[in-house]
Amino acid sequence: MKKKYDLEKGEVHTAWLMRKYIEQAKIINFENLSFSQRKSEVEKARKKELLKLQKSGNRAHYKQTKKNYKQTEAYIHLSHTERLDFVKELADMIGKWTFARIFGECIDKIHFDTSIAKSSVDEQALEQLVSRFEQYMKIVSKSTKETEVYGTLIHDNNETVSKKHTELMKKFHSRGTLWTSIEHIIETPFFVNSELTSLVQIADLCSYALRRYFENSETELFDRIKSRFDRKNSKIVGIRHFTDSGCSCEICC
Repeated sequence: MKKKYDLEKGEVHTAWLMRKYIEQAKIINFENLSFSQRKSEVEKARKKELLKLQKSGNRAHYKQTKKNYKQTEAYIHLSHTERLDFVKELADMIGKWTFARIFGECIDKIHFDTSIAKSSVDEQALEQLVSRFEQYMKIVSKSTKETEVYGTLIHDNNETVSKKHTELMKKFHSRGTLWTSIEHIIETPFFVNSELTSLVQIADLCSYALRRYFENSETELFDRIKSRFDRKNSKIVGIRHFTDSGCSCEICC
């Protein structure tokens, strides 16, 4: 699928793919140009804009714009419509993966009280995810009558987060989580570079779809992947939405 859109060397970062790039709209007949011509024209427009910002003396704006350009440089040969099509096709592909299960913890920070939870948002989220994954592995182990069924966590690499989450996983292994002991998850998470790891990029797409659904009621991607949410007796148990009691979303109902 990446090859189809000439993205074989690009990282799938859904939020950046979904944005509109204003310089594309200023290029005459952009959609009729070849991929290489589009790339060349956008690069010229961006260099011109960076030079203008550099001369203006607004260093903060210059640095932020340069950073934004860096994040999207792999996608500039695609029109906004093509980028949306690419993401939708990926989501459709995920939805057809009958072997896959999606687990997610979606916390509305407005309703999260650290003094009650006795943990930070990301600590709570990790504990919830680990607990749900462990319960799922227990069910798999029981249903296959195999005692040695194990899973592992693959984590996007971040030096600060990796140290914190490694320590948390060690704690979960020795004491269990609030909901379960850990018997089927191998030691600590493996931290990888998302740029080189396709399935971490797929996880990014799923996270984006969930966030946009809960924050903006957008269903375009959510509906395409929801068939893979872990379920028990047809009820979604793999995704939790932590918010106020009056929520009427698909997860809370």
